[in-house]
Amino acid sequence: MTSNAISEIWYTRCPVPTPVGLAAQLGYLEENFRKDGVTLKSIIDSPDRDIRQSHFNHTLDWSFRHGGNVPPIRARSEGRKTRLIGITWTDEFQAIITLPETGIKTTKDLKGRRFGIARRPEGIVDFMRATALKGLISALSLEGLALDDVEIVDIALSDSVLSTQEGPSLFGLKRRQAYGEEVAALIRGDVDAIYVKGTAGINVANLIGAVQVAEFGFNPDPKIRINSGSPRVLTVDELLADERPDLVARLLESIFKASTWAEEHPEETRRFVAREAGATEEQVLASNGPDIHKHLGLGLQPELVEAIGHYKDFLRDFGFLAADFDIADWVDRRHIDAFDRRAAA
Repeated sequence: MTSNAISEIWYTRCPVPTPVGLAAQLGYLEENFRKDGVTLKSIIDSPDRDIRQSHFNHTLDWSFRHGGNVPPIRARSEGRKTRLIGITWTDEFQAIITLPETGIKTTKDLKGRRFGIARRPEGIVDFMRATALKGLISALSLEGLALDDVEIVDIALSDSVLSTQEGPSLFGLKRRQAYGEEVAALIRGDVDAIYVKGTAGINVANLIGAVQVAEFGFNPDPKIRINSGSPRVLTVDELLADERPDLVARLLESIFKASTWAEEHPEETRRFVAREAGATEEQVLASNGPDIHKHLGLGLQPELVEAIGHYKDFLRDFGFLAADFDIADWVDRRHIDAFDRRAAA
């Protein structure tokens, strides 16, 4: 019997394709933790702003998170005692788009033009800005262009990311549609091009009849594809990792069960991912491709860890981190290695 007989654990995941999200929808998470008398409580669905903020800064003890990597990397750089216990790589649509009247048809046409990037108020790390900036750099590099070949135009946002989950302007939905301010700036003619990604990016590009300048979410070079959502990280707080490894084992058991289920149920998986993302199945197919059911696994292979390190260095170089840190010190292999040993036995 453990000396830390806790009764509840906080968890959160981004509204994107993750095996944690799939395990939650399938009931595997709740079922497995119930065996130890533990109730799961969702951070991102809490009505309390202070609780929801932990989705971005990982402040709650006895918690785990699976999703975009900018907030957990930033939290680690601020000294949060978290552990990186797994990585999932699910490629997704990433593109630079414009409107027909700009005359921009290729990435080379961006030279000297205005590229709009949203800037949120200080506080929570501006992960959407980091994502757009990395996407722009990736696109430019494919044509031998550099960041100073374009004019970056800030699209100032007055609301924090927490505000996008509140208020009557949601019209009954869980969160506000992404890229609204960027698209508005594009339509007003304040900027000439913007970055979009995922099902939300597919949706707005379709809505405005955009011209696709470049798409690189499935580029063969992983360093081009690397961004906030490629790959995504599974992190747990230090207390959970060190004092209740049995519960981390329950988490991994649920995730790998969901991953196996996904490989055997491609159409149902697409349906579950669409529900998770607040998208249509058609948008998921367009954004993530026909084989998404094969890319909801979890691992700590060297190439996955290297990808997170590459993106961490990008965030450091562009001022998104509080301080630098060693990725190797963040990675905690004990849990996934123990799981692999049990599976082999």
